[in-house]
Amino acid sequence: MSARRHEYRNRAQNRLDTAPLREFTARFATAEEIENWDKHVTANPNGGNMLQSAAYASVKNGSGWKVRFLVLENGASASYNLVLEKSFPLLGRLWYLIKGPDLEAAADLKAALEACAAFVRGRKLNVFTIKIEPDIVDSEEAQARLLEAGLVKAPNIQSNDSTAVLDISGPEEAVFKAISSRARNAIRRAEREGCEVVRQEHGPETYRALYDLMADTVNAKGSMPLRSYEYYAAFWDEFCNRGQGNFFFTYEDGKPSVGAFVINYGAKATYKDGGSTQNRKQYGDSHLVQWAAIRRMQELGCMEYDFCGTPPASRIKDKSHNLYGMGMFKTSFTKTVTDFVGCHDYVLSPVKHKLWVKGAEKVFRRIETARTGQQFY
Repeated sequence: MSARRHEYRNRAQNRLDTAPLREFTARFATAEEIENWDKHVTANPNGGNMLQSAAYASVKNGSGWKVRFLVLENGASASYNLVLEKSFPLLGRLWYLIKGPDLEAAADLKAALEACAAFVRGRKLNVFTIKIEPDIVDSEEAQARLLEAGLVKAPNIQSNDSTAVLDISGPEEAVFKAISSRARNAIRRAEREGCEVVRQEHGPETYRALYDLMADTVNAKGSMPLRSYEYYAAFWDEFCNRGQGNFFFTYEDGKPSVGAFVINYGAKATYKDGGSTQNRKQYGDSHLVQWAAIRRMQELGCMEYDFCGTPPASRIKDKSHNLYGMGMFKTSFTKTVTDFVGCHDYVLSPVKHKLWVKGAEKVFRRIETARTGQQFY
């Protein structure tokens, strides 16, 4: 997003103003709205998120989660949010508003969640907890709003609850000047030495090439667990078939050496997946891949580039953090680390939620992982 829009969003989300709170209603989306889901989500107050997209809904639907399409309205505007629903014996249903709800301000959280609670109770949906993770920038004011809404902190789920976001709304030259001299020098050197970035069409050969690079990186650095090839292939396929997925590679000795998958969703670009071989000869190839991706995202009309995951701002230089290396690389493009408020539970049944956090969640996660071989969320 543009610097002006970013400033407005932070100010709007975090302010503790004295204006009357707006009332919300909640409902399921109509068939027409679901048919045009991405159009509605990208028109949300903060532009939506690729994890609320129709592509992601297709990835998750039938994978142990039921997909719900939820609309929050306050009379003046609407917010379209993807809900992942899972049922558990004795407890009932868990709702997960992945990267949502998307609201204009943190002050709207209480009323929006009360509307969700009234809706699920009115429909007798037997939801015991609504798990949320809105893209609200963390601050003392935001924490006050979370407390006011009655939310309970839960472990974060998504990798970009702390992340590096680059404003790419300006001209290419201005964006290049905005990144660090270290990144600029790496890009220029890679170009001087003949390194080239190749944009590849989606398909099994491309998918396998990137997955193998990701596996190399995980095996070498152990930064985070890797889902199955089948999961990533389905994920990449869904986004690419909608014109929202892009692959970028460099080669060394005729083989892929650095690869990246970047999503363009509305005005937002997200560096979702990447990997590389170890002990490469070419200096600056990873930076050049990102610069090529940034330029392509500008061509597609994106205004911000989310590098998708760093340590929190307070630990960005902590070498013991498992994302330290990735954080150093990503903050060579933009020094500012954005910490969002992360994952919270809105409790509808205190007794069932207590059972959930005291051990039921861990048990069900183990069972699900043993049964499917996949991550729970």
